[in-house]
Amino acid sequence: MPSLIDLRRRIRAVKNTQQITKAMKMVAASKLRRAQERIVNARPYALQMRRVLGSLAVRVDPAAHPLLAVRATGPDSKTLVIVVTADKGLCGSFNTNIIKAAGGFITTSPQVCTLGLVGRKGRDFFGRRGFDVLYEQIGIFQKLRYQDAQAIAQAAIEAFVSGQVDRVMLVYNEFKSVMSQRVVVDELLPITRAEVGASLAPEVDYLYEPPPQEIFDQLLPRYMEVQVYRALLESNAAEHAARMTAMDTATRNSADMIASLTLYMNKVRQAAITREIIEVVSGAQAL
Repeated sequence: MPSLIDLRRRIRAVKNTQQITKAMKMVAASKLRRAQERIVNARPYALQMRRVLGSLAVRVDPAAHPLLAVRATGPDSKTLVIVVTADKGLCGSFNTNIIKAAGGFITTSPQVCTLGLVGRKGRDFFGRRGFDVLYEQIGIFQKLRYQDAQAIAQAAIEAFVSGQVDRVMLVYNEFKSVMSQRVVVDELLPITRAEVGASLAPEVDYLYEPPPQEIFDQLLPRYMEVQVYRALLESNAAEHAARMTAMDTATRNSADMIASLTLYMNKVRQAAITREIIEVVSGAQAL
């Protein structure tokens, strides 16, 4: 049976941990509000840009731009998988779900996969296991900027255009609500005609000014940057939501543990007092 001093020390340690988890919950809630505002503002632009791109790409030859070219996928082809994780832990199953989804895609893909790792947790996991890593980016979620998405998108575009990879996939957590995040495995490149033009009316056409090639040279790289930026914002908001939920659960669990330990400590103290009274009474009777 543990002593009263050990129980008091353990209760004190749990209370200190509870204060930390409560503070982390408040910080995550504050950051979540700002991240949620950013993703709500970015979503309409990203979705509208996807629709505009679909309206243009479905009516032109796929050879009009390298990012529209669909290449044959076989055992000799290579896929770039961009995995977006967090730089920190203590956010429940946020990082585990992303790593599991990315690992499942890599193991089931018939093509050879190379990785673009965004976030320290994904870098540490895949780096220790000897995966082929094309590039990595860590520490960007402290102050997420559009330039970070530009650098990631530019690296993917250069790898695709140069023929180093034949397809680009993006794995990230999509923010649905505070209690729900959804793992998304999305194909960024190539931008196929069937994907972007499935819901469009084929009888509508446009007059291009400037020519389509010049439009695509400006539009498609910007489209890639916006989609990557949206994924980073989604992942950032989902991370704060997951951390807030995890810290709230940890705070409530610590409260239950404190109550249980306090009850047990009172029982131990009561037993000790009862034993001392019995010893005093026995000693008095012996005298």
